[in-house]
Amino acid sequence: MSTSRFMRAVRITGHGGPEVLEPAEVAVPAPRAGEVLVQVGAVALNNTDLWTREGAYGRPGDPTARSGWRGPIDFPRIQGADVAGRVVAAGTGVEGSLVGRRVVVDPAIYDTEGPDANPVGLMGSERDGGYAEYVTAPVERVHDVTESPLTDDQLAALPTAYGTALGMIERGRLRKGETALVSGASGGVGLALVQIARARGARVLAISSGTKTDAVREAGAHEVVDRAGGVAEQIRTAAPEGIDVALDVVAGELVGEGLPLLREGGRWVIAGALGGYDVTFDVRRLYLHNAQVIGSSMHTPTHFGLLVDLARRAEVQPVVAATFPLDRAAQAQEELSRREHVGKIVMHP
Repeated sequence: MSTSRFMRAVRITGHGGPEVLEPAEVAVPAPRAGEVLVQVGAVALNNTDLWTREGAYGRPGDPTARSGWRGPIDFPRIQGADVAGRVVAAGTGVEGSLVGRRVVVDPAIYDTEGPDANPVGLMGSERDGGYAEYVTAPVERVHDVTESPLTDDQLAALPTAYGTALGMIERGRLRKGETALVSGASGGVGLALVQIARARGARVLAISSGTKTDAVREAGAHEVVDRAGGVAEQIRTAAPEGIDVALDVVAGELVGEGLPLLREGGRWVIAGALGGYDVTFDVRRLYLHNAQVIGSSMHTPTHFGLLVDLARRAEVQPVVAATFPLDRAAQAQEELSRREHVGKIVMHP
């Protein structure tokens, strides 16, 4: 399948506000050995797009330093971790049978080749991503979802948000019949946590704002706590016997307030810091109750394989809040930063 030599893309030229997002015409990347070229059908936005653009990740020993997820970013960089599309070309060593297939791309760059490898980089951060008409990816990170009934928009919503959610649930060892607490439940990762935890047979208690509670309940939450005030007391009332697993993308004060609500042997899994990264808690709530605080960064290849299986069977239904054309990437990111939506924001090249 032939492609043009050049493509439209949106790049960041440095750390900063939406003004650093720069439309550009660039060469279509050529797939190297072991890679494929994907024509982007849809690319979803994530908080990591904002934080990478802003340089908000900090560095060890200097939490206020401007930095990408894993250190300095090579500029200009095409953002966009979450891609669904079709394979249009294959590099050497790749079977041609994948060409023409509808795919979703695992955006993680892993530390090893094993099934339990940890992500140490991300498409759109450590390599160019999907804010473009085409993107290359290693063939082992490209998953055939041709038969999935999900739309390209829904498939693009999966990789980072649902991959992060599934990684949290797996690392937190959530089991059927347990009670799960989900913070930030109206966001992309939050809704994914609600849906997957409910599918696992857990009782789901979600924290969200009052205006979004109906959407969170529709996603599968059994109870919704209004984050506007008295969160800990609301949780105690809704789950008087305690929480088995907290699935937390907020952190901040919630950690200190929430740890005493864990049951014996409970697990508090953290994959974000929307409420602040500087956390204080009573460590006795851990060792006296055999509780655990677990950090979770995205997913492993095994987790992503489980996610793709869910997508093929449409056992999760990603919510798409809004769509934008690629040339309105800055507006799309500003919409994301306002956090007034429920679900995912998606762009079309």
